[in-house]
Amino acid sequence: MAVKVLIVDDAMFMRNMIAEIFNGKKYKEEDYQVVAEAENGVEAVEKYKEHKPDIVTMDIVMPEMTGIEALKEIMGMDSGANVIMCSALGQDSLVMEALDAGAKDFIVKPFQPEKVLDVVVRILDETRGG
Repeated sequence: MAVKVLIVDDAMFMRNMIAEIFNGKKYKEEDYQVVAEAENGVEAVEKYKEHKPDIVTMDIVMPEMTGIEALKEIMGMDSGANVIMCSALGQDSLVMEALDAGAKDFIVKPFQPEKVLDVVVRILDETRGG
């Protein structure tokens, strides 16, 4: 079975960049599959309910509903959700708030593909007992 990924960012080029990081990569023997993308927190919550992804990459600053608000809603539905926040430099207080709300970790833009995958693999290992 593939590792299901939900990518949440209000910028399409960022969603594409993150999807590209997962393309062709594997977790152990499993392929990553981007099952959905969302461009705001409201969509993120809907897509999470619909697809039950294994990993969510969530931008912190978005229109309509912030990443932190969406994170809180997702954690309310599924306390085991694996949400990785995506932040820009200088958003330390928001990152701390997200971690306090249940985010598993964070990655800083601009992304380095190997660092993104390192964080994802570590979280999958922790949650799957690998």
